[in-house]
Amino acid sequence: MRLAPGSRVLIVGGGPAGSFTALHLLHYARQAGLDLEVILLEPRDFGQPGPGGCNKCAGILSSTLIRDLEGLGLQLPQELVQSELEAYILHLGGVQLTLKRPDPSRRIVSIYRGSGPRAGAPPYPRSFDAWLLDEAQAAGAVVRRERARAIQRGERPTVLTARDALQADLVVLATGVNSRAPLEPRWGYRPPRREVMAQDEVLLPAGLLDRQVRVFFDLPPGLVFGGLIPKGPYANISLLGRGLPPGAVAEFLEVHGLQRLLPEQAFSLCGCTPHVAVSSAVGYYGERMVVVGDAAVTRLYKDGIGAAFTTARAAARTAVEVGVSRRDFAEGYRPVCRRIAQDNLYGRLLFRLWTLTRRSPFLLDSWRRAITNEASLPAASRVHTRTLWGMFTGDDTYRQMFRLSLTRRALRGLLWGAIQAWRAR
Repeated sequence: MRLAPGSRVLIVGGGPAGSFTALHLLHYARQAGLDLEVILLEPRDFGQPGPGGCNKCAGILSSTLIRDLEGLGLQLPQELVQSELEAYILHLGGVQLTLKRPDPSRRIVSIYRGSGPRAGAPPYPRSFDAWLLDEAQAAGAVVRRERARAIQRGERPTVLTARDALQADLVVLATGVNSRAPLEPRWGYRPPRREVMAQDEVLLPAGLLDRQVRVFFDLPPGLVFGGLIPKGPYANISLLGRGLPPGAVAEFLEVHGLQRLLPEQAFSLCGCTPHVAVSSAVGYYGERMVVVGDAAVTRLYKDGIGAAFTTARAAARTAVEVGVSRRDFAEGYRPVCRRIAQDNLYGRLLFRLWTLTRRSPFLLDSWRRAITNEASLPAASRVHTRTLWGMFTGDDTYRQMFRLSLTRRALRGLLWGAIQAWRAR
């Protein structure tokens, strides 16, 4: 079961996962001397302001993803970059813990997935997703502004739209977790478990965040963490939690004293309540079918666009170089998805340890002192800063961060911080 010259690949979903898949398919096909027909089905206009043109996330790109883009021959246009993020400030029980970017060469930037907030004003920012879809089209993919209503299983899968029944040699599902997957039940696909986010955009007074992300915890009830992320003249508010109440964003701004910093007309420019995947899907590949991006597996809480790139690359490479049967995807694609899922186990452990630390004033003071003590050291030696920076930016694997937190240097630093905290009591 192999792709041949003239084979048709239908990609359902034109967000980053779909565009990355198209770009990688065409890249590997050129290397193999294979001429493919690659069609992307995407009904939305990503150049539209507000939720209708947005894929509903915090919109942060890791340095790993930026390097991966360059490896694919793509240079991130500077006009897409809303802010270069140089520091994360953690607000912990009245104390601010500042994490400066450990390695200046590793860029972390904020972008817009659509064209800014619904109630924003011109000039509207350029959309990352729209740029990526344009790059896929320039590389040879055909973009059709249609929605897939159903994906039927057969000798060759069939994608039903309002106008057509399109047969394909391979179907790639890249719809994310905020819309219904149109795979018919016979595929055996079950989407990942999800948690809810609450998001909004506010207008910022000039220079308020100054290339800094501010992170808050605990309140409102159910909050895992909330971020205030600079994006040009705006700030994105992203709250992740369990059972967040209606009006969570307003309560978040109030309990953390943020409303007084914002002009009255700045509140609630573009609210939404998207979901994030917190587990792997079941049945995310089959005969001539593969699921990529969030709808298959993604990194826990962070760097979902980076995970979309990784899964798209693995699925495309398998399809071109190995084959498109269920067995082929089990051999070439499933191991990559499993590595992401296994890395998330380390992430869960790290976030649980961080929660326990925040609940203990002594442990929290020890951590704060350990980070302060290493501030003058070279970047490679600032192990606690690198661990927390990686947790909140997604710029390293959770496994790397977990191992870093258990090194001799890290444990010595934490012990000395604990001694200082004990003496100060």
